[in-house]
Amino acid sequence: MDEVLDVRTAIEQEIAGRTVCAQLKEAAEENPGAPAYSDPAGDGWTTLTYAEARQRVLQIAAAFAALGVESGDTVALMMINRSEHVLADLGAVHAGAASCSVYSTFAPDQVAFVAGDVGAKVAVLGGRAELDRWEPILGELPRLAKVVMLQDAPAGDDRFMTWDDFLALGAERLAADPAAVDARWQAVKAEDVLTVLYTSGTTGNPKGVPLTHANVLYEVGATDRMTTLPTHGTQISYLTYAHIAERVLSLYLPLFKISHVYFCTDLANLGPTLAQVKPVMFFGVPRVWEKIMARLQALMATQPAEQQENVRRAMAAGLAYIEAGQYGGTMTPEIRAAYEQADTALLSIIRSMIGFENAQWLATAAAPMPLEVQRFFAGLGMKILDVYGMTETTGAFTGNTNDAYKLGTVGRGQPGVEVRIAEDGEILTRSPLDTAGYLNRPEATAELLDAEGWLHTGDVGSLDPDGFLRIVDRKKELIITAGGENVSPANIENYLKEHPLIGQALAYGDRRPYPVAILTLDGEVAPGWAQANGIEFTTLAELTEHPDVLKAVEAAVAAANEKLARVQQVKRWRLLPVEWTPETEELTPSLKLKRRVIHAKYEQIIEEMYAG
Repeated sequence: MDEVLDVRTAIEQEIAGRTVCAQLKEAAEENPGAPAYSDPAGDGWTTLTYAEARQRVLQIAAAFAALGVESGDTVALMMINRSEHVLADLGAVHAGAASCSVYSTFAPDQVAFVAGDVGAKVAVLGGRAELDRWEPILGELPRLAKVVMLQDAPAGDDRFMTWDDFLALGAERLAADPAAVDARWQAVKAEDVLTVLYTSGTTGNPKGVPLTHANVLYEVGATDRMTTLPTHGTQISYLTYAHIAERVLSLYLPLFKISHVYFCTDLANLGPTLAQVKPVMFFGVPRVWEKIMARLQALMATQPAEQQENVRRAMAAGLAYIEAGQYGGTMTPEIRAAYEQADTALLSIIRSMIGFENAQWLATAAAPMPLEVQRFFAGLGMKILDVYGMTETTGAFTGNTNDAYKLGTVGRGQPGVEVRIAEDGEILTRSPLDTAGYLNRPEATAELLDAEGWLHTGDVGSLDPDGFLRIVDRKKELIITAGGENVSPANIENYLKEHPLIGQALAYGDRRPYPVAILTLDGEVAPGWAQANGIEFTTLAELTEHPDVLKAVEAAVAAANEKLARVQQVKRWRLLPVEWTPETEELTPSLKLKRRVIHAKYEQIIEEMYAG
């Protein structure tokens, strides 16, 4: 424990009094010509250097001030990942305000709640799609003084302002009085709120989590120690900035590593973007890794039998190498030699095909990562490192590292972070990463933080003798069967999703005699699988009724059951004719299951499985 506290003290001394504003100034002055942000433009990119980016941030800060934004106010943001999102965010902070990126999948009533709860003074929106979520509720937001639109600003309505006019206003005000803007950002303190993020909300209204400069800079310092990434590396921003992981990794960390951030504005273009950028680091929620794996598997299935066998042998060597390299494992000369031969002959070529030849740190979080997915990429010589955290802990507070990892765990506590397991199995943590509490929610704050400063995660887990943490499930989501057995639905679901045909799975069984499952097909994999098996179809819904598809899914359920204890095994299942997405409401914006929504939406199907 003394060692943990010593490291904590060292990091706190490094960041004492520092702010994101001061860091951007230092980055721009020491690396003025270094590329900072690149947006897609036709077949190429348009790029801002760090010096250009900071100048734009100061102009934006001046524009916010001109619109009446004061120190302590909040600016709301809703747009896709692009340089303007980052610049507007940092501009708000330089004006003394906090930023609040709002999930673009939130319904108008959720937007109204968030904007009202945080007291947004100005909102910056991307275009028509975002405006459709805000326009119906603008009358409910008396504090909102102006809406700045990157595109599609309604003409003749003084509530709105175009982005170009906003920038012009800022340039004019900054040129007229640069000292006023300097005074604004220099008055920002480490203990001031930097951003307010809202939990994506599997139930009820989302909760606002204020995070200070000190919270974020500690996370950056700890992450830097865990990842040991080079300066001037390349990376891709594609997950929403309303999510803490993307915010830390592609908004704040780059200011310290002088990274070059490329924006992928459409998830459908992630594959080509990876091939172009060849990032040194890449973070993906499990569903992203599952999609990449499914596409690779589909491609491999089209290769001649001899080539497929070569790939299988090479991947067996890759998996053995990654498994032997685990903490406490034994790396033999034979395992290393077999891997090096396989890597030179084939694995490095496959990694290059998908854009990961330069990758030095690959990670996942936000939901349980199926072990089979981790093992697949391990076969390619890729360590997908599980990290674990929450918005309330400024992102990751545990993590595997390239030098100390165990597959199937979420690693050990980040530098200076305390982690322990409560008597009921709940994971607790204590460190400078923890938020001071929820915005305007004292009762929820009392449930989150106890009198000794321990943050209660709501997750159940276990620590092994080496300090590696395993997650069992959400405390409130554990199934207690009619026989009194505790069952993790996430564990069942991960085994079900090991079959490439199954895109999503929900296990159900609380107070019931046995678990059942609701399944969906993977919309990308299923069509290719069907064609390869000579199945004619026109829609995904048709496929869900085809006997061969149902037979394959039945085999997938049987394979999952073989890995589960009898009390955990799925006795009945139903394949739905639809996919689940955040837009269809079964998933959160970070692609977690909204269990209560699914339970309610498919209540009749669940009851039929128990009645049958």
